[in-house]
Amino acid sequence: MSTSKLQALWNHPAGPKTIHFWAPTFKWGISIANIADFSKPPEKLSYPQQIAVTATGIIWSRYSTVITPKNWNLFSVNVAMAGTGLYQLGRKIRQDYFSDAEPVIAKE
Repeated sequence: MSTSKLQALWNHPAGPKTIHFWAPTFKWGISIANIADFSKPPEKLSYPQQIAVTATGIIWSRYSTVITPKNWNLFSVNVAMAGTGLYQLGRKIRQDYFSDAEPVIAKE
């Protein structure tokens, strides 16, 4: 990578000197945790949590494309959040409504 490209990234309005870079960068932790939960049994997944992850991903993906400057880091992390949330919701719905297994009653 050339020095001019690194300098352009460093000085970008959504670059590493701003919160607009670091907030979405740390938000990747949510998507990574959701990916780690792919191995978790579907009955241990939470509808409210996965709906929140999915909705956040969808809403903020759209928002990140209309703000100035465009924040592609924010866009990509939210697409990942929406995708992992939808996948987890799909797993949970398949388990709860389309499985031949006896339903598991959650303890409160």
